[in-house]
Amino acid sequence: MTLKARILGTVAAAVLAAPAAQAQDGITVAYFLEWPMPFQYAKATGMYEEAMGVPINWVSFDTGTAMSAAMASGDVQMAVSQGVPPFVVATSAGQDLKLLDVAVSYSDNDNCVVRTELEIDKDSAGDLEGKRVGVPIGTAAHYGFLAQMNHFGVDITTMEIVDMAPPDGAAAFAQGNLDMVCGWGGALRRMKEHGNVLLTGAEKEELGILVFDVTSAPADFVDENPELVASFLSVTAEANEMWNSGEHADEMLPVIAQDAGMDMEATEATISTFVFPPVSEQLSEKWLGGGAGSFMDGVAQVFLDAGSIDAKLDTYAETVDLEPLRAASGGM
Repeated sequence: MTLKARILGTVAAAVLAAPAAQAQDGITVAYFLEWPMPFQYAKATGMYEEAMGVPINWVSFDTGTAMSAAMASGDVQMAVSQGVPPFVVATSAGQDLKLLDVAVSYSDNDNCVVRTELEIDKDSAGDLEGKRVGVPIGTAAHYGFLAQMNHFGVDITTMEIVDMAPPDGAAAFAQGNLDMVCGWGGALRRMKEHGNVLLTGAEKEELGILVFDVTSAPADFVDENPELVASFLSVTAEANEMWNSGEHADEMLPVIAQDAGMDMEATEATISTFVFPPVSEQLSEKWLGGGAGSFMDGVAQVFLDAGSIDAKLDTYAETVDLEPLRAASGGM
């Protein structure tokens, strides 16, 4: 199966099923385990249900592409912390999703790791040609992999690229079955036990390789449930504000760790690399006011040039829906 077929297969099949907008008697929300964020404090303490007045079924996923497929099938109404690349892949394939907020920015917590004994670093990255790489196709890690290989001039057609979710990639890497592996969160920490990154987060940002996740939802669900969506975003923003203040860490961290399925030390190490932009910043030109659309266009171009998608949208600015976040900011 070709790389393009793997990246589009699940999404293309799911897009054929039109998602039904959910009535306000309950919703299902996707999220990641081992990805600690302030929203999980609100999730665990019932803040969302209290504010929204509906029950929420929280379902964990391994990748953002799986989140897209679940939203396309109607099984999930919202996704928290979906990577921008999976969002771009889905919308490029015709799925009508809306980007609702910037969930987290994390350039140091999504990367590719090269096996230690290969002794390959940024000065010898050309030696990666011909190597076997585990990459979660269509995700932020996949975009980062493509962008880094493009920067180093590595011909990816010489590589054996295996589509693997980060936990599976970390396990295969530990067993010596991969030369390089890409992922995030707890899986990335385990990967680093057996290898080194080529570029730090700061070095990636200097090259324009940004890494951030979003809250996303099917357009029809957003259109038919504007108050419910705005209320959800308002609770997320409240939790972020609590965390960013630095005054609630002792109260929030244990709850977040338990909900993320992590120990306290790993949770603190991971979340310390995360940035949760306040709503005012998210609504600015840097993010949802313009920057996000331009960045998504660049992500799509990288995928298109690599042959991972068949076509890109003329503009990704229209996939950004600012109205629910604006409404949420007015209710805070």
